[in-house]
Amino acid sequence: MIYSSGIVRSALRSLVCVLAIGMADANMTGALANDQAAAALLPADRMWLDRIQTYLNGIVTLKAQFQQLAPNGKRETGTVWLNRPGRLRFAYNKPSALLLVANHGQLVFNDSQLGQTTTLPLDHTPLGLLLRPVLKLSGDVTVTNFVHSNGQVIITLVRTASPGDGSLTLMFRDDPLSLQSWTVIDSQGQETRVDLFNAKWGNEPLPDALFNTDIGDQ
Repeated sequence: MIYSSGIVRSALRSLVCVLAIGMADANMTGALANDQAAAALLPADRMWLDRIQTYLNGIVTLKAQFQQLAPNGKRETGTVWLNRPGRLRFAYNKPSALLLVANHGQLVFNDSQLGQTTTLPLDHTPLGLLLRPVLKLSGDVTVTNFVHSNGQVIITLVRTASPGDGSLTLMFRDDPLSLQSWTVIDSQGQETRVDLFNAKWGNEPLPDALFNTDIGDQ
């Protein structure tokens, strides 16, 4: 496996890693951090955050089709599997050569066309928040934006101690409450959106083989 910040920046920026890893320099990180103030929340907003927190922590497994919109405007599709805590797989439809797997605290990104595999700590990615064993929307997580309008609830999250890692925006249908999409903005301001379709939620663990991080030959 290759573990190089140069490759990370090149591969994830040009090939659009769905998690939009934040790898900017210190000046960029500081600039982003200054824009990540906590949202001013009304009592009704806090009630919604409590509902969302309970909902997210109740998710065990997910299988869905996805459409990804990259920072360069390119659209790709595929299948995503999520098994909380800590496990995720994005399999892109052909002709894409991309595969992304999260497990064992790592995110592994493979481009079979280039023959490159990149490994990063999962807790350096905004979407790693969604894979936590317990997600609390307070304390070490800051809610920087909250909107409830037209049947949707939208929240934006950052790590309180390291907002420069990037932000995660989650969009929900409000009735019934259900996750519809997410948007990741990395520390360089690159935005990647993922919309979910035909989502199936479950409580039984998914097969371990889906989350095998030895993906260089897959």
